[in-house]
Amino acid sequence: MAQISRQPVAKLTLADFLARPETKPASEFVEGDVWQKPMPQGKHSAIQSELVPKINGELRGRKVARAFSELRCTFGNRSTVPDVSVFVWDRIACDSSGEIANVFPLVPDWIIEILSPDQSQTKVVKNIVYGLKHGALMGWLIDPGDRTVFVYYPSRELEILDEPEMALPVPTFAEGLLLTVGELFGWLAK
Repeated sequence: MAQISRQPVAKLTLADFLARPETKPASEFVEGDVWQKPMPQGKHSAIQSELVPKINGELRGRKVARAFSELRCTFGNRSTVPDVSVFVWDRIACDSSGEIANVFPLVPDWIIEILSPDQSQTKVVKNIVYGLKHGALMGWLIDPGDRTVFVYYPSRELEILDEPEMALPVPTFAEGLLLTVGELFGWLAK
């Protein structure tokens, strides 16, 4: 297993970073430093692969919002790749033909991160908070190891949800989306 670098991979400008080829797993640009995300593992992958269709099943058909997996979002002086990025319908980046754009130069409305075992919770939280300061309406940090969801808001106190029956709060545009802590972590069952 590869070691996760605790030091930045490189120091560049945002323009230099964006001109580089993509890496696998994705690299992120944060305040001049380039950090490579850890490779998603089983629990992370299981939650992510169920969460995107759950959100899109409720919101996409009604043209309210759309969820994207591993989408590079560049705003402010950062270029990050949240595990799930949700955009309100009229903010989805489109190209000249009206199709989904390849480049999303904007903050998601809802940022969802799923903590991997070797991932720095501090770096993930900093990315969520940065997004909230730049217009995101909500951020989730899902910790499969502790079966806990941390919910971040732009101007409210952090919520910590860890009881199976607790309903997960969603941004106002997603009010029809119902999901409990138990349902979310139930996706980890075989």
